[in-house]
Amino acid sequence: MSRILGSGIALKDNGGRVVVLFLLYLLALWSLYTMGIAGMALVCCIPLLALVVILAIKKPMWVFWFTFFMNYFIMYFNRMGIVKVPISALMEVLYIILIIIALITQERTQYRKLYTYLLLFLLLWCLFVTLEMFNDTCNLGFNIERWYMGARLLAFQMLYFYVMMILYINDSEKLDKYFKVWAYFSIFAAIYCWKQKTYGFTNFEQAWFDSIGKRTHFVSGITRYWSIFNDAATFGCNMAASAALFLSLGVFSKLRNRKILYLATGALCVWAFFASGTRTAIVAFAAGVALFILLSKNAKIAIPVILLALAFFFILVFTNIGQGNNQIRRMRSAFNKEDASMGVREYNKMQLKKYLRDAPWGLGVGMDYGSVPPFNKYVVASQVPPDSEYVYIWVHTGKVGITVFVIIQLLILICGSWIALFKLKNNTLRGMAIGICAAFAAIQVAAYANQILMQYPNCFLFYGSMALVYILPTFEKKYELYEDELYQKYLIKKEEKARKKRESKVRH
Repeated sequence: MSRILGSGIALKDNGGRVVVLFLLYLLALWSLYTMGIAGMALVCCIPLLALVVILAIKKPMWVFWFTFFMNYFIMYFNRMGIVKVPISALMEVLYIILIIIALITQERTQYRKLYTYLLLFLLLWCLFVTLEMFNDTCNLGFNIERWYMGARLLAFQMLYFYVMMILYINDSEKLDKYFKVWAYFSIFAAIYCWKQKTYGFTNFEQAWFDSIGKRTHFVSGITRYWSIFNDAATFGCNMAASAALFLSLGVFSKLRNRKILYLATGALCVWAFFASGTRTAIVAFAAGVALFILLSKNAKIAIPVILLALAFFFILVFTNIGQGNNQIRRMRSAFNKEDASMGVREYNKMQLKKYLRDAPWGLGVGMDYGSVPPFNKYVVASQVPPDSEYVYIWVHTGKVGITVFVIIQLLILICGSWIALFKLKNNTLRGMAIGICAAFAAIQVAAYANQILMQYPNCFLFYGSMALVYILPTFEKKYELYEDELYQKYLIKKEEKARKKRESKVRH
């Protein structure tokens, strides 16, 4: 009797859980029937989602750093077959959870920092992309689901990153840690590229290279390496922009250990973008360096950098030094106007221009390859490879959309540069702002020639970091105290080492 009674009590206590699990089971079956394996996988992740929410409430910064990690490594995990659900959906869930938890748990004074010019610029772009929902240029009717799939990658994710960065990087220690973590990730990516180059690919990488990647990643007998990224273009452009950032951080850093870390990271990033064979990367890096020189306002910094840059480009453009190296030879072809691949890109643009004359608002957000049926007037325009992020935006939002986008990017950069020039007094924070603006300029130049701007992890890194530029003036007083404290600790350690060295000499 006691055993039966005990079973009844247990059933009563666990009844709610049993019902919830049974409902989840039914929902998983329904998802399998209606949406296939991907839909079922998403439903099966609901219990995991509940755990993430609980963790986000208790340890929100853990979830933030996990999200940062996933943004950087998600494409590598996807290629290995570890991630079995749609990547963008998984990441968007993490973004939304982080934002909701922050808005619930943080004080109002913190999210007052959200009100900056950058928020206005991003909202304007999101508004424009939202209006694109009613674009029926292809005469296919309105498709909200298709529009949203395109809109969240083209606009909404920028807003997510802006909000996340301002709400979570909210003190000097986290600000410092953010750049250190980014540096460690960049070092890992460069080392992994070296591993691919020296020891070859993993089975997963080789399978991708043999089936899909060889056409674009083995050019004129030269292998282009992509490290942990989606492809060599995304990797190379990311490394070029990151190099501009870390070299700036290294030049302006007050602390010796930070200076060494960032300068070494910048140098590794330069090597890595050469190994990627992405010719756009060298032009992007040049744009970042040029803006760095302009914003530094320091002849002692500017003159050596200008001389090094001129020597670098003179060797690359006007000499054959290093021609025996595959990567240098590949980069040198970026300055060859008769290069065949550049001719193909120009031809594609001419083709698109003809079809988009009658589409000032573009084909519509979400109207990607396969969305436009045969015999439709715009089917060719939907199938021509866009080759670059700017061309992609032009195709989908028309000349109106690309004009709005370009103006907004310029405003973001100009206002950020203004803050770096006139709003910040602390040298290290100025270096951060200058480096971020230089990196943002570099990635925008890269996006003009390659479709890399909205790819993982570029959008998170460069739009999220620009958010920090707009709130750096609010850090200044506390950051100076934080930096002075670290500097005093460094001096104490230095003095302690010197004392031990003197004592050691005396004993001997």
